[in-house]
Amino acid sequence: MSSNQASYLDAKGSKLRVAETAIPKAAPNGIVIKNKAIAINPVDWKIQDSGFFIQKWPTVLGSDVAGEVVEVGEKVTRFKKSDRVAAHTIGLASGNTENGGFQHYTAVQADKAAIIPSNISFAQGSVFPLALDTAAVGLYGDRDSGFLGLPLPSHNPEPSGDVVFVWGGSSSVGAMVIQLAVASGAKVVATASRHNHELVKSWGASAVVDYKSPSVVEDVVAAVKELKGNFVGTYDAISTKDSYAHAVPIAEKLGGGPFAIVGGPPESKPEKLKFGGVFGINDLTHPVWSDFVTKALESGQLKAVPEPSTVGRDLESLQKGVDELRKGVSARKLVVEL
Repeated sequence: MSSNQASYLDAKGSKLRVAETAIPKAAPNGIVIKNKAIAINPVDWKIQDSGFFIQKWPTVLGSDVAGEVVEVGEKVTRFKKSDRVAAHTIGLASGNTENGGFQHYTAVQADKAAIIPSNISFAQGSVFPLALDTAAVGLYGDRDSGFLGLPLPSHNPEPSGDVVFVWGGSSSVGAMVIQLAVASGAKVVATASRHNHELVKSWGASAVVDYKSPSVVEDVVAAVKELKGNFVGTYDAISTKDSYAHAVPIAEKLGGGPFAIVGGPPESKPEKLKFGGVFGINDLTHPVWSDFVTKALESGQLKAVPEPSTVGRDLESLQKGVDELRKGVSARKLVVEL
């Protein structure tokens, strides 16, 4: 290791700026990754446009990375140098630029990383970390907090009879919610565009409903009831005014209960629903990373989806990717390979 470059956001509304910076050091419970692929998430363009969440400027965005371990903290036993890993970075929470993903070297928490098998490319490995943690918090968090309270995922799950409804099944978060819920023994009814139905079923959904259908509310309720299970709650992986307009009445008709969301709550909050705002940086997801991810990727139980779509091969390409994502993409993840 000799030098590092990072893509800095200097202020709200500014374009990303690539500049030299120091190579980070591994914390006692952390590792340093030489990034080979960086995925772009909606939170990146939203922060660029709004400045929301930023504790100090300049900042380094980016929550999803995959690459090779180059340094291991003194308390870390799960990794060694040269391991191929995927990781969820914590720059948004720590406020420290060395924890951001938009650079060549990133310092990450070892508890938010996992070895990726040789059949998973770095680009594929970069698509799921943030979505995995976001999905896991909503699925495994406490029901009194508006989360679904499922058991942690297993490599050999026993059917529980639980049924989960997911709005936005073809999104990055939706893809992970479906797979983790199934690995926890539950069945899933999800919504997606009609052309993505078979894709979402391949991730484990028992039934998929066209979210554009004028009868989407009735169709989802019927699909859930047809599974004859115990409806345990809703995960709205989109969490916008438009998604709430349908997902909320669906959840009400199914009896209410926990309603996990990834954005601000709806204006109207029916009494039968308990809304839980998901923040993906949470210690409860650590066992998922340490005990589940690697073996599940090896067996194919966990698929690194959506498919990566490479928008460039240098840090300068990150702004292009952010701009493209701002316009909207479907069933794919924009990635910069280094």
